[in-house]
Formats: sequence, structure tokens, C-alpha cells
Amino acid sequence: MKLYRFLSEEDTSAFCHKVTAALNAGWELYGSPTQTWDNNAEVMRCGQAVVKEVPGTYSPDLKLGEQ
Repeated sequence: MKLYRFLSEEDTSAFCHKVTAALNAGWELYGSPTQTWDNNAEVMRCGQAVVKEVPGTYSPDLKLGEQ
């Protein structure tokens, strides 16, 4: 099955570390990164979709970050 996650974080090194951790856990980049202004928090936010092929059957209670 193919899994999909959207990673997001403030535009700091924490975002890069989050994406790097996912890549090192076998996830692959999917599409281009995004960036937008968060008016409520008054910070820039980044986002990146990642996908991963794993064995098994999809279930909504699957913890994607643990795959």
C-alpha cells in the first residue's frame, strides 16, 4: 500500500529536520514544498508531502508517522 503524509512546521531548521527524518525512514518527497504566512502565529510555515510504499492493508487508524 502507498502511504501519504503532509509535513508542516514553522520555517526554521525544525522543518528541515522533520523532512530529513522522514526521508531517512524511507519516505520519498512528493511534489514541491510549499510556504505560506500564518497570520495567527505571525510566522512563515513550510509544508512538504511525502509518500512511502509499505506492505499491508490501509486502515484509517494506521499511525502514519510510525511507518
